[in-house]
Amino acid sequence: MRTPAALALSTLLLGGGAATRAAEPAAPPKPPPPVVIAVKAARLLDVRTGQVRRNAYVVIADDRIREIAAAPPAGARVVDAGNRTVLPGMIDCHVHLLLNWKNQGFNPMSSPQGVLWGVHNVRTYLDRGFTTIRDAGEGDSAYGQIALRDSIASGLVDGPRMVTAGGFLSVSGGHGDGDWFPPDAGFPHQPNIADNVEEVGPAVRRDIKYGADWIKVMATGGVMDPLSDFTVQELSEEQMAKAVEIAHRARKRVMAHAEGTAGIVAAVRAGVDSIEHGTMLDETGAKLMEEKGTWLVPTLETFQRGVQQGLANGQLPAMLDKARKILAYQQPAFTLALRHHLKIALGDDDDPELAAQELGALVRGGMTPLEALQAATIHGAELLGMSDDVGAIEPGKYADLIAVDGDPLADVTRLEHVAFVMKGGKIYKQ
Repeated sequence: MRTPAALALSTLLLGGGAATRAAEPAAPPKPPPPVVIAVKAARLLDVRTGQVRRNAYVVIADDRIREIAAAPPAGARVVDAGNRTVLPGMIDCHVHLLLNWKNQGFNPMSSPQGVLWGVHNVRTYLDRGFTTIRDAGEGDSAYGQIALRDSIASGLVDGPRMVTAGGFLSVSGGHGDGDWFPPDAGFPHQPNIADNVEEVGPAVRRDIKYGADWIKVMATGGVMDPLSDFTVQELSEEQMAKAVEIAHRARKRVMAHAEGTAGIVAAVRAGVDSIEHGTMLDETGAKLMEEKGTWLVPTLETFQRGVQQGLANGQLPAMLDKARKILAYQQPAFTLALRHHLKIALGDDDDPELAAQELGALVRGGMTPLEALQAATIHGAELLGMSDDVGAIEPGKYADLIAVDGDPLADVTRLEHVAFVMKGGKIYKQ
């Protein structure tokens, strides 16, 4: 016969009894309801079709577009964009952030100073209506542009959504070799320099290791340096193919600075995803790009302005001389690109204060205003692999909106004067 004490001990050991049962876990708190904003658009532009919807409301829940409606939902905060045209935030696919664009000569600076310029530049892009950008590479071996990208993503710095290349994969003395000093005062070996196929792998893997989204290769010489010849191919086709192989295996994409004809063709054959500039594009290169679906980011305005400004802003005489020579090839090349229906995305490669002037240059080059605007929105999003998130005002995409006075399809220069900027449902300019 068990004693009361034994029974009590047995109950305790078995965990029985209401007093000894573990408390039921509390239900998790319900998340707060989303913040709902309705942006009233007197004119809402569909960049896919060019159609305009009048007196529409873009309904936003937190950072994404929920619907396009004829009236605001109950309880929504209404933001009136006035008698303006509302369209998606623009995308610039060729920027260089860690530069002082007011001094384009030999202006070496530390990585911290470059990042501070970057903070200034990203805020300028956002103020001008660019809500997504691709940095086309920097000469900073410490990767300040990647730190900047991550700081924007975390909310530490205000700026556009950002993807970025790492350094410039180049050859000794090529466009991308930052050592402009005489041989007895030069830099140690730079990690972005690859003079043969064997040196390509370490340079590409270094960029990937430290967080680059894109790999930038220098297929030819360029204009904005005193060393290279823009007509000359620099990296070999084999070197670029090795860079593409490594990058694509790591699910990264490759962009190629390519001015001269031979370098353009070699880069396309090597499998790069986009040609930057393409200023001496010929029939062979255009046909090859069309067949392979290679993107073109033509950066027209920066060359035009470089000649106009002369030696202002620190441009060296050698740079100005090259700019004058290359400009003669620009329009014939762009005409070929249009004739072959190449996929074109906007990139300015210039001072962020002037970024929207590239739209006018595209129109002067032969695009319609709608085509230029598509290059700056849906086509830029496609090139960057971000079509699900940006590039158009559609349900499910980020609430990246801008507004301008007048009709940008009648006068594309209206986009040089953006009056309202929203990125991810947050207003940055009103």
